[in-house]
Amino acid sequence: MPSRPTPLVSQQIYHVFNRGIDGRITFSTKREYKRMINLINYYRHVNRTVSYSRFLELTDDIERDLVDKFSDNLEAVDIISFCLMPNHFHLLLKQLTENGIQKFLGDLQNSYTRYFNIKNKRKGQLFLGQFKAVLIESETQLLHVSRYIHLNPYSAEVVKSFEELLVYPWSSLPEYLTADKSGICQKSEILFPFKNNIEKYRQFLFDQKDYQRKLKSLDYLMLD
Repeated sequence: MPSRPTPLVSQQIYHVFNRGIDGRITFSTKREYKRMINLINYYRHVNRTVSYSRFLELTDDIERDLVDKFSDNLEAVDIISFCLMPNHFHLLLKQLTENGIQKFLGDLQNSYTRYFNIKNKRKGQLFLGQFKAVLIESETQLLHVSRYIHLNPYSAEVVKSFEELLVYPWSSLPEYLTADKSGICQKSEILFPFKNNIEKYRQFLFDQKDYQRKLKSLDYLMLD
């Protein structure tokens, strides 16, 4: 992966996104979506001793031992929110270690590309060579980016209704709309301004849904 002209800074939050090369489809089956989410969860840890594909081949006892060690290790990034779309992905990440986002994205994309290529009998690059990363500079920006990411399937009409969006399985939104703490996201950065009121966050999304879809439909007007 090419080095970045401006290093990403630890303890800062970034909106990170990338798409399939030539706009190609990168996620088309439940199995592919699930694989990517599993990889997001796996590669956020710093001290991994095996690749994810090797991890899956381990015996249950060894696998459990490694998972226990993960819980004691540092993480390269906090996953704040995410959304997978048919030809691209969005991640809201807080970098926790030096070069954490760069390493995380490198491992994530390389691992998924190997899996995708073997599964689909293809070779070569799957994602664009350099992912985009936008620094989050205020709480207001953080909340709006979170909303943009979670509304993305609705804006692009991957789902037809807001009700379908609320249960879209390939984003962190269902995790945000439950009190269950067993997910992969650090939700406090987003929910704290809403006093951890899930219904207020849902309303925050609802209030902007149609406006964001309208903007999405006009994207072609801004193409060079």
